[in-house]
Amino acid sequence: MDETHNNRVSLAKGAKDIAKEAKRQAAKNVGKAVDRASDEYSTHRSYNRFQNEEEDENNYNANDQHANDEEGASSDDTEGHDDEDEIYEGEYQGVPAHNEGKLRDGQVALGQPVSDSLKSNKELESERQTDEEELAQQYELIMQECGHGRFQWQLFFVLGLALMSDGVEVFVVGFVLPSAETDMCVKNSGAGWLGSVVYLGMMFGAFFWGGLSDKLGRKQCLLISMSVNGFFAFLSSFVQGYSMFLVCRMVSGFGIGGAVPIVFSYFAEVLAREKRGEHLSWLCMFWMIGGIYASAMAWAIIPHYGWSFSMGSAYQFHSWRVFVVVCALPCVSAVVALTFMPESPRFLLENGKHDEAWMVLKHIHDTNMRARGEPERVFTVNRIKVPKQLDELVEMQNESANPVLKVLYKIKAELRGIWLTFMKCFDYPVKDNTIKLAIVWFTLSFGYYGLAVWFPDVIKHLQADDYASRVKIHNNERIEDFTFNFTLENQIHRNGMFLNDRFISMKIRSVTFIDSSFLNCYFEDVSSVGSYFQNCTFVDSFFYNTDVDDAKLTNSRVINSSFHHNKTGCQMTFDADYSAYWVYFVNFLGTLAVLPGNIVSALLMDKIGRLSMLGGSMVLSGISCFFLWFGTSESMMIFMLCLYNGLSISAWNSLDVVTAELYPTDRRGTGFGFCNAMCKLAAVLGNLIFGSLVGITKAIPILLASSVLVAGGLVGLRLPDTRANVLM
Repeated sequence: MDETHNNRVSLAKGAKDIAKEAKRQAAKNVGKAVDRASDEYSTHRSYNRFQNEEEDENNYNANDQHANDEEGASSDDTEGHDDEDEIYEGEYQGVPAHNEGKLRDGQVALGQPVSDSLKSNKELESERQTDEEELAQQYELIMQECGHGRFQWQLFFVLGLALMSDGVEVFVVGFVLPSAETDMCVKNSGAGWLGSVVYLGMMFGAFFWGGLSDKLGRKQCLLISMSVNGFFAFLSSFVQGYSMFLVCRMVSGFGIGGAVPIVFSYFAEVLAREKRGEHLSWLCMFWMIGGIYASAMAWAIIPHYGWSFSMGSAYQFHSWRVFVVVCALPCVSAVVALTFMPESPRFLLENGKHDEAWMVLKHIHDTNMRARGEPERVFTVNRIKVPKQLDELVEMQNESANPVLKVLYKIKAELRGIWLTFMKCFDYPVKDNTIKLAIVWFTLSFGYYGLAVWFPDVIKHLQADDYASRVKIHNNERIEDFTFNFTLENQIHRNGMFLNDRFISMKIRSVTFIDSSFLNCYFEDVSSVGSYFQNCTFVDSFFYNTDVDDAKLTNSRVINSSFHHNKTGCQMTFDADYSAYWVYFVNFLGTLAVLPGNIVSALLMDKIGRLSMLGGSMVLSGISCFFLWFGTSESMMIFMLCLYNGLSISAWNSLDVVTAELYPTDRRGTGFGFCNAMCKLAAVLGNLIFGSLVGITKAIPILLASSVLVAGGLVGLRLPDTRANVLM
């Protein structure tokens, strides 16, 4: 009887245990479904639930077990394996599961969300937007936990090299242009194309690489773009034809065009909110360093004509080509250093790569903690919110298709993805911001690059006027049986008569012979730069190893005279050329003048705000243009150049920060690339418009630059303040 009673008690306890276990499992599933639907960051902005969820479950299990113990021992019949306690397959690496708590196939619970296949695109986009907002809040807290330290400084210098390469590329154009066009015998009709094609390449490159970085990743796109720039920049130093040189520099510009949009997007995504403004501004200093590097290398290399070699008359490698090679070194250094850096964790999370992003964030945390002397600090983040991944329509191709067609389809798909992302930049709520940013980028660049062309050309014009005022004029001279073995410079010989004279091992610089006669004269090893013979007559004369050709004999007659072993190509010389050194020194001063503005903008960016600095800097730059009315001397123009550069740099720095912060992560590279493309388009137009006004009038360039800068500054003040924003 007692045995029967004990069996009934045991059976009752077993049934009670089964009922409680089923109830516990149902409550757990309902709780998790409700948790997923709630916005835990709307009030507290904390990710503690992600950290302590596992502990709460353990406490819940412990309390439930304690309740069972009070009623009696658990039945052996209810002991078994709990599927919820299975070990995540990547846990051996320390990577937490981001999909923990999801129902498995075949499970149904109260609050189960509707399948994505039954939702409209608008609903899916709304859910993704909500996920991105949650991720933005959580990511900001994660970056605060990771701290700002060694990792950010390592990435700072690596990305700084890439930004330095962009600055070098811009200055290389101006420094190489005169030498390259002279060396390659470019006529005036073809001169100036180098500057335009480089900026056009940078314009298309900024849009392409910026958009591609939102699809493939910041690091990968920056590596490819910088590699393209370095290879074609190096190749351009060896090509001999001007057309091929233009192609190489254009492709090189296409590569470096991706530097600015990707560098700022990349670095902004590993900075906490309170550090972004200041450290993005410090990063801008590398562009200035690139300008200083290019100016110093140009001053040290290009004027040294002896730094060259030739292989006959067909291949010439002059000093300006050495300068081009040296200027490619920062790009090569950036590519090598970038291979050791990880991908942006924010980009990885945006694209659903939770585990990779967690590993990168842990690496950032551990690197900074070890540098602080706190290696025992543990990265406490367990799970990170991942936005809903929306499926994209992909055109499938046959596996046996032509490999070339596969590549073309791949390129087509990537270009289509870039275009679709670009069109999203004109969707609410970023449409107005995109238009305003494009206007500010265009106006600031138009004024800056336009005046950057106008300033040096005005200085050269003043130098040319001063040089022309010191010209020596010789009229009706008669020189007979005389040997010229010295340099003739800045002279005009009119109605001269040269009888039995010898011109041996000499240089003729900026000398013009008008209506002069040369009878029985001997020319050997003569180099002429900027020298011409107009309406002259050569009788019984002999030319050996000279560069006198038809281009320098304007309306001249050659009677019974012969030319032997004429020099081919265009002759370059910088000996005692004060103007060459002076141009590089002026650019060096203008670049160095932005240092105070860089320091001020970095220190005050988070204190006075991005918009106040942007609008104020552009308005002050526009006002400073009016002082150009008083620039009647070379020294005064140099002073105005330094003042303008110093005032405008704060606008550039704040505009870079605002642009990086206004766009969401999924279109940050595309939006930044579009704005930077507008910048380069304005540079091309500024070069053409301002360049055509040199020596004609001061009024139009001054009024045009001032009005454009002031108008752009007023538009910039209408942008939203991003100082308190987290990266969306």
